[in-house]
Amino acid sequence: MSISSIRAKRELQESKKGFVKEEVHLPTEAFNETDMRLQWSKYAQRLSDKGHKIMESLLLISDPKLVGTSITHELPNEGSKIEFETEKHELLGYLRGKLHNHDIEIEVLVNESVEKKFAFTAQDKYNRLNELNPNLELLKKTFDLDF
Repeated sequence: MSISSIRAKRELQESKKGFVKEEVHLPTEAFNETDMRLQWSKYAQRLSDKGHKIMESLLLISDPKLVGTSITHELPNEGSKIEFETEKHELLGYLRGKLHNHDIEIEVLVNESVEKKFAFTAQDKYNRLNELNPNLELLKKTFDLDF
């Protein structure tokens, strides 16, 4: 603590008194889910053009839902969520700019049932079709069919 440091501290405090922080009013225009999904798709296309296929697929894995200014996006697992979270800020900035609303927030939910199941073998295909239409079993027995 020297006299010059005390003097410098006082001068700094006095200079802060004269500074008035300007309030920034960011736009908060209304938008609908269709507009949001259009911009979401355009952002995914931009990522595809740049070669960021992983993030593009995460954006297109399910349709985002809009509630007020909160966007909810479902992903199939925690790994996808972590990958999405790393790129979320760029997406958020893009959407806020294009939709002229800086109140937009993105919430990511993990939903294990979003993951698509693929049938690879004949038995898997038959089981899947039988789930959709139980009459398939009757058809198989009636005509003594194999799968």
